Amino acid sequence: MQGFQLYEHATTVPEPSYLRDDWQGGYQSLKEENDYWIDNIEGEIPHSLQGTLFKNGPGLFEVNGQRIHHPFDGDGMISRITFKDGRAHYSNRYVRTEGYVKEQQAGKLLYRGVFGTQKPGGWLANIFDFKLKNIANTNVIYWGGKLLALWEAAEPHLLDPATLETLGRENFNGVLSEGEAFAAHPHFDPSCAMDGGAPCMVNFSIKPGLSTTITVFELDTTGKIIRKHAHSVPGFCFIHDFAITENYCIFFQNPVAFNPIPFALGMRGAGECIKFQPNQPTRAIIIPRNPNSKVSGKEMQTLEIQSGFVFHHSNAFEQGDEIIVDSICYESLPEVEPESDFRQVDFDALKPGQLWRFHLNLKTQTVTHEVIEPRCCEFPSLHPDKVGRPYRYVYMGAAHGQTGNAPLQAFVKVDIETGEKQLWSAAPRGFTGEPVFVPRPNGTSEDDGWVLGLIYDSENHRSDIVILDAKDFTKGAIAKLHLKNHVPYGLHGNFVNSVFI
Repeated sequence: MQGFQLYEHATTVPEPSYLRDDWQGGYQSLKEENDYWIDNIEGEIPHSLQGTLFKNGPGLFEVNGQRIHHPFDGDGMISRITFKDGRAHYSNRYVRTEGYVKEQQAGKLLYRGVFGTQKPGGWLANIFDFKLKNIANTNVIYWGGKLLALWEAAEPHLLDPATLETLGRENFNGVLSEGEAFAAHPHFDPSCAMDGGAPCMVNFSIKPGLSTTITVFELDTTGKIIRKHAHSVPGFCFIHDFAITENYCIFFQNPVAFNPIPFALGMRGAGECIKFQPNQPTRAIIIPRNPNSKVSGKEMQTLEIQSGFVFHHSNAFEQGDEIIVDSICYESLPEVEPESDFRQVDFDALKPGQLWRFHLNLKTQTVTHEVIEPRCCEFPSLHPDKVGRPYRYVYMGAAHGQTGNAPLQAFVKVDIETGEKQLWSAAPRGFTGEPVFVPRPNGTSEDDGWVLGLIYDSENHRSDIVILDAKDFTKGAIAKLHLKNHVPYGLHGNFVNSVFI
């Protein structure tokens, strides 16, 4: 079965834009918690940029010298960058999950990790131990007056936005039971018809098994869960992200199989027991947001797509009989192998993620697709008012080179209407991650605003906050804010207009 891949391997490998030793520096733990005004700045911070950028990601890659097996098993660390009156303040703090506190007190690993981290002592120490540590390391959102650190396998942790202190776990007034999943990729509908045009947050949870239960949650602006409905999907689901339109939630069920026996016997982590099935199709699962609506149809629908793997979606919207979904697609899921070292990954041996557009026709039950961006890319971001609606611009972390696979060292802006692309690169010694688009107050166009990025500067072993003009990357950085410390490679974050110091 044909998979998600535009090109075969090039006959000549392009000259790499990075050194592996430089890239590895971003995976050193940050053990210190900081709180300071940033005073080493190139350029000027726009005075109209007021608010707070929150970022989350694994910050510890070992406990007292005992290494974790995969960065996704690392304890969550929140970074907060506050912009006020042309100045910026940085602070970071670890989420005090139950597991983090116990391991720091014990000075050793006490929990198995989903992606292969095992307790010391071999399989005998891990056999039939199914208790996983809620590491709160994937995303951080501010909604309904609450700052929440998210990890998709369990409930969120509530934080104080002013101090980043951990206040406990959040169950939304008892709607979530203890340990119930609440995914790390909520989407924010800027104008929900079911709520009279008010914004709402949409999220989901997965309960896997021989059949999988997908539960959809919708929260109003006070943080109250106002809609919750569950749907059964045949087979095992490994779903990290989803997309929304005004009437639908769209999930891509990746073709993977899960063999729990090595995990139960203490030989492998759960993530190491997931195997990609290249001869099976990927499936698009389309769930109406309002099951009682006569407009969107009441029933869940499933459409088959060619084989491939999707981690993240850029956006989705409705167009006639079709749902358009833009997604980062991979040919397959890179498997996590026992005894491997993530710091030694061979980028050239892996196919890149690329931005694809899928046309899901609900009338004919067919799917067509085309490639929007063939360059290696990840972590799409767009104007928040365009979520679930037709949009023009997407911003992504990208490789420096046009072809091949490599670490993210650049940001790319893609004009989906014209195909025009702009690239800002931190190569050869800088490494990027997720860009965050921030609209300019009273902006007049979709790309009127800034792109904020956290860059690892391997030459100085520190991180920079980079501010780009979202209209024109060719200007270079408006400002570079040099931190006193490095920030390990993170995952996701969000900007809010509130100022917290």
